[in-house]
Amino acid sequence: MIIDVWSDVVCPWCYIGKRRLEKALSTFEHKEEITIRHRAFQLQPDIETTVATQELLATKYNLAPSAVKEMQANVCAIADGEGLCYDLDNTLSGNTFDAHRLLLWAATIGKQDQLLEAMYSSYFEKSKPLFSHADLVSVCLSIGLDADVVEDIVLSGKFTEEVNADRTLASQLGATGVPFFVVDMKYGISGAQPLEAFTQTLESAWKERAGVS
Repeated sequence: MIIDVWSDVVCPWCYIGKRRLEKALSTFEHKEEITIRHRAFQLQPDIETTVATQELLATKYNLAPSAVKEMQANVCAIADGEGLCYDLDNTLSGNTFDAHRLLLWAATIGKQDQLLEAMYSSYFEKSKPLFSHADLVSVCLSIGLDADVVEDIVLSGKFTEEVNADRTLASQLGATGVPFFVVDMKYGISGAQPLEAFTQTLESAWKERAGVS
């Protein structure tokens, strides 16, 4: 059974959703027969500069700085409940296209989940950016990937078509935001739903796959 997960590495709900899916899988009887694939989705595909996230949110949603802080504090509290330690006060926002290209490359060497986890933790728990080549090489080095190979991927433009294809497929499936989970291209979960939603969807998808009524 394949679970495709559309997410962006700067989306706080995506990291929370990742944890909830992992918790659901931890008690799922057939977890060893499941493959999870990261799919690229950019929340800000047209952003060209790096800006403070709090400033971006204030502008995007027309909120006062105090309201942005309150909103982020709420997200941090929810993340804490999933065992994550968010620090959103000093995060930056920028273009994540290259980060997604690296994640799709990492899948070819069996390191996708490890790199995605490192990116999430670096960004949300350590307030480190993921936008420059130096940022990306650093996070890749943290999990033992070869710096020369990473730089070659970033500079070459490899996996550009794959990132664009993921975005097109997400649109065809009706995804307007992330996280977006699709099980066997039949069952969808939109957003970081409660644990029960993941558990029930896994069970339903497996029963259909096994032909069990």
